[in-house]
Order: sequence, then structure tokens, then C-alpha cells
Amino acid sequence: MQLTPRLVLMLATPPAMWATNAVVGRLAIGSMDPLWLNAIRWVVAFVLLLPLGWSALATPAARAQIAARWQYLAILGLIGVGAYNALQYMALRTSTPLNVTLIASSSPVWAMVVGALGYKVVPTRLQLIGAVLSLAGVALVMSRGHPAALADIQFVQGDLLMVLAIIGWQIYSWMLARPPAHMAGAARPAWNWAQFLVAQCVFGVAWAVGIAEVGDLIAPSAPAQWSWQLGAAILFIAIGPSIIAYRLWGLAVAEAGPAMAAIFYNLTPLFAAILSAAVIGEAPQPFHGVAFVLIVAGIVVSSRTTARAAEAAK
Repeated sequence: MQLTPRLVLMLATPPAMWATNAVVGRLAIGSMDPLWLNAIRWVVAFVLLLPLGWSALATPAARAQIAARWQYLAILGLIGVGAYNALQYMALRTSTPLNVTLIASSSPVWAMVVGALGYKVVPTRLQLIGAVLSLAGVALVMSRGHPAALADIQFVQGDLLMVLAIIGWQIYSWMLARPPAHMAGAARPAWNWAQFLVAQCVFGVAWAVGIAEVGDLIAPSAPAQWSWQLGAAILFIAIGPSIIAYRLWGLAVAEAGPAMAAIFYNLTPLFAAILSAAVIGEAPQPFHGVAFVLIVAGIVVSSRTTARAAEAAK
């Protein structure tokens, strides 16, 4: 695998979208329950996707292809659509942005754990070094250039929710990269990206709405405070972080692999820091530049191991 400008763009755009999602989501949960925010987000995304992926549902034969693979698609829908952002939005209610982003930055570590336990893929030394470099960059950003501040972090309920979200996301990524036999090669239906996402959303939207309903039964939420700002926020997160980012992430994971994609995921807190600085009017600080160098260094170091493997295979 070689990091071309096209692949870098595919890997970097989803983190930028998801950083914006975190900022917009943090604002939106002040007006809507986080579980319902996630559910309505995916209902809107599903409606917008239908014109592009309708053929995946249009005929009995097409629906039979989904039914034959319902277990795989249901798990993808649960993790990628129903649970991940619901957990993230819930985490933002009880955890601090510092904690949530630091936990999200552990994504490369969890990618390696899931790969080793579930797929017998042992990380190389360079991948481990790359993960450490990227984590150091993220920690520098979130500690605002004072790493000693990390020692004062106190974990709360939201931190556990974010850990579960990140572990689930890595399982989702590995399932995309290492699909079962009925979703690989000639056995895979001739779905394009929109049809495949529609197939996931058939289950994922049901999961998201069901989770929100159960959440209301356990702890009833206050009525949503509708406004044009909330409507615009839902529309944005339904199009950008949901459709565009998921499309690019699926392509990038398939081409670069989950471990490399997880390293790029560490750009999310850097983008979030820059966006937050722009929103609140604070100029970027020198440590942002140092952190960016560390994160990119981690990406470059990690990419060398796959590049060497590809060269050796020639």
C-alpha cells in the first residue's frame, strides 16, 4: 500500500467531517436527546440515500440478497449506524471534551487489539511506533501543550461509553476489510457504495430508532427544542459525517487497511481543536503544529511497514 494524494484525501476527509460532527453534535444535544439525535440523523440520511441505492431494495431478488446476509448487515448496522454516534453523543453529556477526544485517539490501539484477537493479525514494530507517535500528538493537542495536565484527568461514565464506541468502530472497520465469504469476491452482490450503505441502514435505522425508544423507556427525555439551527445541524450531520464520510471511509479502509485508517482517525482531534479555535476565536498555538508533525510522523512510519510488505511480495 502506497500513500498517494488520492488515498490521503480519502483517509483525511472523514476525520474532518467527524470532528465537525463532534462540535455540531455537542451544540445539538442541548436541544435534543442524544439517542434521538442519532436516530433522526440516520432516518434523514437513509431518505437521502434511497434515490442512489434504491435498486438494493427494488425487487424481490434484491431483497433476497439482503435477507441472505442479514446477520452480517445487522451487525454492521448496529455498530456503524445504531450505536457509534449514539454513544458519542451520550458521552459528550457526561464526559469532558478532553477525555472523549483522548479516548477516541486510542483508536489505533483498539484496531490492533481487534485485529490480533479477531483476525490473528499481529501488529508490526513500525505500526506500534506509529501508533505511539500519533497518540503523543493527540495528547499534546488535548493537553494544550502541557502533557503534565493529562495526569489530572478523572474518568466518568461518559468515558466508558466512548471506549465502547471506539471498540465498536474498530470491529466495524475490520468487518469491512475482512468480510465473510458471502460478501467477498464473486459471492458479493454487485452493490455500489450507496446500495451497500442502504443495505446497512435497513437494519441500522431500525437499531437507532429502537435504541432511542428503549432509552426513553428507561429515562424519558425532554421534548426536542426545534429551531432552524437544530434542523440545519441534523441536515449537515446526515449528509457530511453520515453519507460522504462513510463512503470515503469504506473505500479507504478497503484500500489502506484498518490499522492505517485508525492512524488517520487520529487527525480528528486535531481538526476538532482547529475548528474549536475558529469558533471561539482563539488562534492556533505552536503546540498544534508540533502535534500535527507527530501525527503525520505516525502515519508515515505506519505506512512504511505495508509498503515494505508489498515490495517484498513482488
